[in-house]
Amino acid sequence: MNFLFVALGGALGAIGRYAISLIPVKTDFPILTLITNILGAILIGFIVGIVSNKDNASDNAVLFWKTGVCGGFTTFSTFSLEAFSLFENKAYLSGSIYIVLSVAFCILGVLLGKKISVLLQL
Repeated sequence: MNFLFVALGGALGAIGRYAISLIPVKTDFPILTLITNILGAILIGFIVGIVSNKDNASDNAVLFWKTGVCGGFTTFSTFSLEAFSLFENKAYLSGSIYIVLSVAFCILGVLLGKKISVLLQL
């Protein structure tokens, strides 16, 4: 049964990621992947914040949201490929900025998500 919750959440996350990738952006900088990863970091921080405040958090809900949705939504493999491609194309400054922004903003996103869950008292 656990696999079903992860699979359903993963499908929802993958659909969300694909929807964001359809936004028409004209830039060589992988901004949509950066945005997706930041949103995913905020979401997982929010989920962890909610679960940490609830003694009776459903294991199935956690599997659905944290492992399924967040796992299907975020794009670490795409991030890695895009960073590698920037360096391969000698766009060293863009590649470095992309890596720093991705790591920094995603860590801040987790913090923000947890803070939001506390503010909403969930």
